[in-house]
Parts: sequence; structure tokens; C-alpha cells
Amino acid sequence: MKIHIDIDCFFVSAVRISEPSLEGKPVAIGGRSDAQIFTKEAKKQSVNLENSGSFVSTFYKTYEKSDDIDAFVDTDGRVRGILTTSSYEARSFGIKTAMTIREALMLCPHLIIKAPNMSLYQKLSHKLHEFLQSKIPLIEQASIDEFYGDLSGWVEDDEVEQFIDNLRHEIKRELKLPVSIGAANTRFIAKLATSSAKPFGCKTIYANGVDSFIKDIPVKEFAGIGKSMQEKLSSVQIRTLGELQQRRGTIESWGPYAKELYKRVCGLSDENIKTTHKRKSIGISRTFDPIFDRGELRRRVHILARHLSYAILKLDVIPTVFHLSISYEMRQSSHKNISLAEIFTEKKFDSLCLSLFNEADIHKRLHAIRLSINCSSFTRDSKKELSLIGFEDDQKMKTLSEQTHKLREKYGLDAIKWASEL
Repeated sequence: MKIHIDIDCFFVSAVRISEPSLEGKPVAIGGRSDAQIFTKEAKKQSVNLENSGSFVSTFYKTYEKSDDIDAFVDTDGRVRGILTTSSYEARSFGIKTAMTIREALMLCPHLIIKAPNMSLYQKLSHKLHEFLQSKIPLIEQASIDEFYGDLSGWVEDDEVEQFIDNLRHEIKRELKLPVSIGAANTRFIAKLATSSAKPFGCKTIYANGVDSFIKDIPVKEFAGIGKSMQEKLSSVQIRTLGELQQRRGTIESWGPYAKELYKRVCGLSDENIKTTHKRKSIGISRTFDPIFDRGELRRRVHILARHLSYAILKLDVIPTVFHLSISYEMRQSSHKNISLAEIFTEKKFDSLCLSLFNEADIHKRLHAIRLSINCSSFTRDSKKELSLIGFEDDQKMKTLSEQTHKLREKYGLDAIKWASEL
């Protein structure tokens, strides 16, 4: 059988390890787009190239002066930021992920707000990964707080319930982390089982129990059913997984993806455990107060490009697809992308990002509120061949980029900047 392991309220659980006095209290972890990278003085920035994803950014601010509510108060006294997670005690007050900190404090004035501690999260995640590897032959880390395991040939099916129950208690005892564990014949149903077992519980779904288990679960709870698919299902009066199961003909008529989705929902299709994952893309984005000045926006593009260039060089990859998007006020947006198979250098990348911005900025009468740059389709994963045009000059610039990267590794991301950033 496959199992799915999820750390309960991971960020809160992590801070409770270092501050046991927070146990049993309403606690939330705040987060905010680090627009301070655009200020001209040096900042303490950290880079995470492992397990980034939802609320786990690639680039993040290291909080130095405060790790509580003060970290989210601007110089004008405004409380800024959103919640990345909250404890179950806080959720009882109606507090939800992605709610603004101000809204959360209105619902629960005594809510304890803590700043993110990405270094701690990574440390604990690695510890749990190593622990699980000592207990289960095949372990896949899906995210910073989520793991899959394969018990086939290791634990008999009739012993799985006892095994995962023992495992969650052992993790709690050894690492002080509360986890919930789901088990089933496929990883997709195991993940659903974990959700129904939270908090600090475990649940096993055998093949003959899948139909009754999924019957009343809303379709949005199933991994792989996004908003567009939810809307499509709703348009034909399918709102639960049980209803989806009863409409096989309708679902399969929507094409290969929907056909595979149907099989996954019914527990008839699975994927193997992958012990390693290759990063396929990397990006950086920041939200900020509305800005009209195009000169300032271009300066910010330079800064984002520098940060992203650092990460690309650290990964030692060559991206060939580049994407830049702009979000404006009044819910307007625009984007531009380009494919380019050439040696990666920081100077060329900086110029490319600026060019993409100039082309993407089609709403020049509007204030911009967000900039995003993304790079993907690395040469290691594609059949693209690098262009030989300007190859010799690119090699020289590559050497310069590598030397610059080494200085930043030693002295920090802000050790060397572009003049256009000042």
C-alpha cells in the first residue's frame, strides 16, 4: 500500500518546538511579499532551492529585529501581510490561510503572530525525511511538509493500520512533530485519507472501501481538480467525488486528461514513488504598493533579474524559456515570454528581462502592483541546442557571471549590484 504523510500545521508546529509555551494557544504564521528587496540599503536575504512552493518561497527575508507581530508593522504603523498557516485553536475563531493579518486580529485579538523561520522549517523537514528513510524503503518528498511512501513488500496490508499508527507516535516522540497519515492502494486516495485523518490521526482505505469513502467528498478536495475543472464539473451538476464516479461517460468524453482523472478518483490509477525530483522551473515575484513611475518599475525588474540570476547560477542550469508578467490595478494584467537557447549570463538575462518588461507593459496609464519573472525548460530536460552565434563572447560573460556569483555566495546577494538599481 501507499501512504501519505503530512505535518499538521507545520510552520506553527515548528515554532512550538522552540517555544513550548505556545502549545494550546491560537498561533498563526504571518508572511508578506518582501518588497524591501527594492530598497537601496543592504538587506539580509536568504535563498531556498529545496522544497519551495506554496508559501515556501525561493527568496525570502531573514527577520532580524523581531519574529512577532512587530515584523509586520510598517513605519507608518500599518499592519501588513497575510497568514501562511494557523493552529487549530486559531481556526476555531474562523481564521483561514491567506487571510490578512489585520482581518485575523479582528476575529481573534489575542492571536499570536509569528514571523516565518524558513531555516528552521528546512532543518525539521530534512530531519523527518531522514527519519522516514530509516523506516520505509521508498520515500518521496512532495513538499516541505508532505511525503509519500510505498509499503509494498515491506508491510503486509493487514498490518498497515498498526504500522502507520505506530509511525505517527514515533515521529511525535522523536522529532516533536505532529503528523497525520493516510494509507490506500494509490497515492491519490492515500492523500485524501490523510485529510480526513487530521489532526494527528491516521486512516487506512482498502480497495473495497474506496467507493464509500469518496462518496461525499467535494471535488475540490481531490489533488488535480483545479478551479477550471471544478467549474466544468459544476456545470453538469457534479459536486462530489461520488457523483463524479457515477458519471464515467461524461467525464471520459472530455478527453485523455479527464479519463485519467476519473481513474485516479476511483482508485484505479496510480503513480510510482519518486525518490528524487528535478526542478523544472524557477521564478521570483513581488507585490508592492501601486507604482506608476516606469523608471522605478524598470529598476525593480533589474533587481528581480539579479536575484533570479543568482539562483539560476546556483542551480547550474540553462533555461530556454523566459516569462515576465505584470499585474496592474483594476485587475488588469499582461505578460510576455520568449524562447532563447543560448549560454546563460547575468548581463544577457538582465537585458532580456528589461526587454520583456517593455513589451509586456501595455497598460501604461495604470499603476503596477506586481512583477513576476519565471524561467523554465532547462537544457538538461529538453532537446534544444545552444546557439553558436556570439558563443565566444557569451563564454567570456559566463566567466564574469560565475566570478560575480562566487562573490555573492561569500558576501551576500547585495554585495554586487547593477548601477541601474541605484
